[in-house]
Amino acid sequence: MTGLSVETLAAAAPGPITSAGNAQLGVAVLAGIAVIVLLITRLKMHAFLALTIGSLALGSFAGAPLNKTIASFTAGLGATVAGVGVLIALGAVLGRLLADSGGADEIVDTILARARGRAMPWAMVLIASVIGLPLFFEVGIVLLIPVVLLVARRGGYSLMRIGVPALAGLSVMHGLVPPHPGPLVAVDALHANLGVTLALGVLVAIPTVIIAGPLFSRYAARWVDVRAPEPVAPERPSAEPAHRPRFGATVFTVLLPVALMLVKALVDIVVDDPADTVQKVADVVGSPLIALLSAVLVGMFTLGRAAGFTRERLSSTVEKSLAPIAGILLIVGAGGGFKQTLIDAGVGQMVLDVSRDWSVPALLLAWLIAVAIRLATGSATVATISAAGLVAPLAAGMSTTETALLVLAIGAGSLFFSHVNDAGFWLVKEYFGMSVGQTLKTWSVMETIISVTGLGCVLLLSLVL
Repeated sequence: MTGLSVETLAAAAPGPITSAGNAQLGVAVLAGIAVIVLLITRLKMHAFLALTIGSLALGSFAGAPLNKTIASFTAGLGATVAGVGVLIALGAVLGRLLADSGGADEIVDTILARARGRAMPWAMVLIASVIGLPLFFEVGIVLLIPVVLLVARRGGYSLMRIGVPALAGLSVMHGLVPPHPGPLVAVDALHANLGVTLALGVLVAIPTVIIAGPLFSRYAARWVDVRAPEPVAPERPSAEPAHRPRFGATVFTVLLPVALMLVKALVDIVVDDPADTVQKVADVVGSPLIALLSAVLVGMFTLGRAAGFTRERLSSTVEKSLAPIAGILLIVGAGGGFKQTLIDAGVGQMVLDVSRDWSVPALLLAWLIAVAIRLATGSATVATISAAGLVAPLAAGMSTTETALLVLAIGAGSLFFSHVNDAGFWLVKEYFGMSVGQTLKTWSVMETIISVTGLGCVLLLSLVL
């Protein structure tokens, strides 16, 4: 992807920050992760502070000078924010426009009006997948939960039969398909081609969401038979608009950045000539920054103006969209700082050295590392960022397709078995009115199915491509 690389901004911390052996580095990694887990789960510390302290602890346990550890952490933080910060901001603006204009409601209502009976779980998957493209997982849940509860109550459906497909659609988009923060950071860290990763991510996402959504929901509804609770509808982000944008215009706006990035990927494959004018234009138009910026500018007309927004209202919508992502940017940045500390401590090379003696394919190894960090920290984004840093040496010499599949393997691993240290776990539990045990049997199992199915699809693609 375009933008400054980690290596460019890591000049402040050239070379390894310590000469510790593999055994000491292994202990340092476990200790650093343990510190992060303890701070987040026991002391309820914000993930940004926990990652910062955990990075300093990692360097200390590895025997690195404090000033070099600080330089590595700040360089990684700066590089990560420089690489994906603007994209996260543009995605937040597009998501807010979609919500405030009523475009999200228009998509939901149009699809639901055409779905009946057994088709309803499939409709929920489609809604969640389309809505989930430009939105963060938590925002998507807030938007979709009122719809899920309303459909379940009015239609007499099992809450799990309707809710699980919607959650699966959101989760798969979050973990496997750019421009979500986790996949974007992994693409940047591994120097993968964003367009190819996006195209393969969609291929992996389709069968994964079908298995974890409509198919698994049949069993989830048998295991946990709960009725939709009375309206706990989260507040809408703003007052209802005067008019709703049309369905076609809304879908066009949401899919525009994805289409532009896919066009770039296809041109890169077909033309494959950097001097060709068509490829030059495609490289610019299909870059993540221009693709998302184009969608935001188009959305101001197809969503904002169509909803009757004045210039002042549009400006206010953009302003309100940026404030809530401050925490997300800091967490993502701190995760990048932790990743750079891992790299500069030599942990990536240690993993490479140790893995040479294993008969474990690189894709499976990347998945296992992401799974371990996900289980420990409860954050899919932290798991993706940290795992990408650890397996970065494995990407050296890989083809464009192999590197993209490595990103997807990490993304799949980052979704494995959400449990009590994951904020998403508690969101689902509270909104659906379930107990901890019921949430584990439905939401947590669904996340595990997504992770394992995603890995299986990635391994199958590696055999074909």
